[in-house]
Amino acid sequence: MPGPTRSVTAYVPPRRVRRAGALTLVFAGVVAAGAATGAWGVVSRPHEGSTTAARDGERTAARPAGSLPAARGGVDRGPLDDAAARARADGKSGADAAAEVLGRSGDTWSAVYSAREYEGFALALDGAYVGVGLTVRRAGGGVIEIDGVRPGGPAERAGLVPGDRLRTVDGAEVTGRPVTEVVSLLRGLAPAGAGSCVRLGLEREDRRWERTLQRERLVTPSVQVERVDGEDEAAPATVIKVAAFTRGTGERVRDAVRSAAPGEGVLLDLRGNSGGLITEATTAASAFLDGGPVATYDIRGRQHALRAEPGGDTRRPLVVLVDGGTMSAAELLAGALQDRGRAIVVGAPTFGKGSVQMPTRLADGSVAELTVGHYRTPSGRAVDDSGIVPDLVVREDAEHRARTVLSGLGGGS
Repeated sequence: MPGPTRSVTAYVPPRRVRRAGALTLVFAGVVAAGAATGAWGVVSRPHEGSTTAARDGERTAARPAGSLPAARGGVDRGPLDDAAARARADGKSGADAAAEVLGRSGDTWSAVYSAREYEGFALALDGAYVGVGLTVRRAGGGVIEIDGVRPGGPAERAGLVPGDRLRTVDGAEVTGRPVTEVVSLLRGLAPAGAGSCVRLGLEREDRRWERTLQRERLVTPSVQVERVDGEDEAAPATVIKVAAFTRGTGERVRDAVRSAAPGEGVLLDLRGNSGGLITEATTAASAFLDGGPVATYDIRGRQHALRAEPGGDTRRPLVVLVDGGTMSAAELLAGALQDRGRAIVVGAPTFGKGSVQMPTRLADGSVAELTVGHYRTPSGRAVDDSGIVPDLVVREDAEHRARTVLSGLGGGS
């Protein structure tokens, strides 16, 4: 795998407090259909619900929206509501006014969303998105090409196949555009809801045609489990790939561990994991720990702790695979298993997002998110900026190296 990737959401809301060309990754919890390749966000195959898609050179950001029940309330919303009231009097939106206020606050992770945008994020935390089931990539000459089609989705039913070229979306030319913009058009700029239509201009060999598709609510599982046979120096193993911590992800990880062959090692693949619900990451940690700390965090100076449930499998060999796209909740899980001596972490240093954002709904229904605290691993390590440094730093052929390490720990059956 060529260097660490930086992932951003395929859905880009219109108002951002962050500047310097960065996009904000919402912990949408929707699985990326294809892996991003290269360093600093060269995109391969994002789809409409994907957490992968970045322009070259952009440093992306991540936020655990709504990730902690304890993180609700306590924000001084007075200045934001005052700004929203003044904005309405001037004919502006409250969200735009809030963005101006937060832009002056120095809070580099803050952001403002319309009520409709935030509803889309809540949907995504269930591992769902509204779209037509396409995976796209930017090919040579800036051509946008369909790379994959979701089985049973609107695009497949319409006869679209990988290799078809996408010329226009609702009449807008897409050749030469960044993939993020193309995916936003596919999803709808509002974003559009289920039942809305999108008109695609397509090309296959010498044929050109248009097709109107109806968007649907599509659900993508956040956990994929595969048993791999032994090869070379690597023993058989159960590979658990977790793309994001959406609702139910933690229990799916626990089920996968329980179903693994007795004594067989587990490779927990957190590469490209955009994070998500911290509570789900804590549940996932419970699959491997017999209780004890997973992370600590502060909210307005008050300390809190996240603890694993007792009864996890503490004997099974475990290796955690990470890269530069491993963020926030995924970083905390990797850091907890590393600190507790439960796993060997292999791969590239992680992203470094350890701040807590709290959503606050404003009078006009828009939502502002402000940084209110920071996470730390069980040993007290800060995650922000520094990320998690693997026990074995590997940038190429990382999965094979991780399986070799797992074999050395006694993994196999």
